[in-house]
Amino acid sequence: MEKTYAFGVDLGGTTVKIGLFTGDGILDEKWEIPTRTENRSHHLLSDIAESMLGRLNERKIPLRTVKGVGLGVPGAVIDEHFVEPCVNLNQWGGEVAERLSALCGLPVKVVNDANAAALGEMSQGGGKGHKNIVFVTLGTGVGGGVIVNGKLIAGVHGAGGEIGHIKVAEPNEMICGCGKSGCLEQYASATGIVKQAERKLAQSDKPTKLTKYRTLTCKDIFQCAKQGDEIALELVDLMTQMLGKALAAVSSVCDPDIFVIGGGVSRAGEIILTGVRKHFIEYAFPAAASAQFALAELGNDAGMYGAVQLVLD
Repeated sequence: MEKTYAFGVDLGGTTVKIGLFTGDGILDEKWEIPTRTENRSHHLLSDIAESMLGRLNERKIPLRTVKGVGLGVPGAVIDEHFVEPCVNLNQWGGEVAERLSALCGLPVKVVNDANAAALGEMSQGGGKGHKNIVFVTLGTGVGGGVIVNGKLIAGVHGAGGEIGHIKVAEPNEMICGCGKSGCLEQYASATGIVKQAERKLAQSDKPTKLTKYRTLTCKDIFQCAKQGDEIALELVDLMTQMLGKALAAVSSVCDPDIFVIGGGVSRAGEIILTGVRKHFIEYAFPAAASAQFALAELGNDAGMYGAVQLVLD
């Protein structure tokens, strides 16, 4: 029997990660190309198609043996083909699946990047063995993906899994990137945690190691918390309280087996899981309070692993 393949592609603001997978979902080879965003990102799809076809040619892999391309993008996706304008790609979007398919001669399905990462963590990462998963990515912003019975919940407008914009606080003077206030993203993202620290330091006279940093980072805050710094511990508790509160609300809707937490902030490790578990139990409906928590395992490869599942399932 002829060996089959598929591509998993994760389109980021700086680089495009491309994975060539075997037909049974094993990563065979991966590489990156630059994300060219000039001229309204006009060259993005042709760059991706050229890179994939070039690698097939180098490997002497016939196009007929490739099942298709799964593409993760940083924006809302409707019906696995239409992409709403992506802010960090100069408003790039439209009928992406159709255009890429015409360029590479392969079937194409498109998915939001956080949703792709959720699928990846379910198939090969922190959620492996589970079919009801909520994936949360904590980075510059807060994103997520909801999977019920093995299927993504993307929603009519592609906004399913936008966990970062759950309201966890009353509106205040801090404005979220979505234009509103009180969002989880203002408390649990890397930038949000630092902004909360700046507010607290301006209002507190308590001694703290946080004042020694010229440019305070999220990593610094967690490091000081692990060393017992009182202000840093209060900031971590606020962050995990807001995240636990939001996830408790999510659990009342989809009742997942497990919450998988990824993104750059998750590198702080067990201190996040411990805090989130505690606050989740405080807020969660009792029947849903036994949900498990785990850290993501695939890192930057999660999007590729998830995107390829679209064409392998």
